[in-house]
Amino acid sequence: MANSVSQVLLTEGRLDAPKEDFDPSTSLRMSLSAGAVLDFWGVVRELEDGRKIEGIDYEAHKAMAEHQMKVIADAAAETFRLNQVVLHHRVGFVRTGEASLFLRVSAQHRAAAFEASKWIVDELKKKVPIWKKPAFGPSRTGLKATARQAALTTAKSGIR
Repeated sequence: MANSVSQVLLTEGRLDAPKEDFDPSTSLRMSLSAGAVLDFWGVVRELEDGRKIEGIDYEAHKAMAEHQMKVIADAAAETFRLNQVVLHHRVGFVRTGEASLFLRVSAQHRAAAFEASKWIVDELKKKVPIWKKPAFGPSRTGLKATARQAALTTAKSGIR
């Protein structure tokens, strides 16, 4: 698709929507043919596998991750006839409640925008070399969890 635009970013910085893009009647719409602009924020939730976490450490193979993100964004633009794809992912430590993923899709119709957004996130999880490690417990070092486990082991063995 000749007029499609895709932008990808892998960053350690906080994710924010571009400030000038909050009003969909202005620069958010790259063309007047876009009838749907959909933003998706992937936010770190407080539970991972039923356990409370402080956040998630994300690691990536930067060059490969950015390449795969671009391939996915370009494929989505072509397949779903999108006007715009913006795909940003954080690396490093992301606290609970903060965004680790930002995706903006602009399309002529809402169905394409919704379908493309789901497809992009699914492909990202399958193909992009980004790994996550949840930080459990009250400290990222895990020392308190280790102390708690030792106390439980001591209590169960009857050692005082």
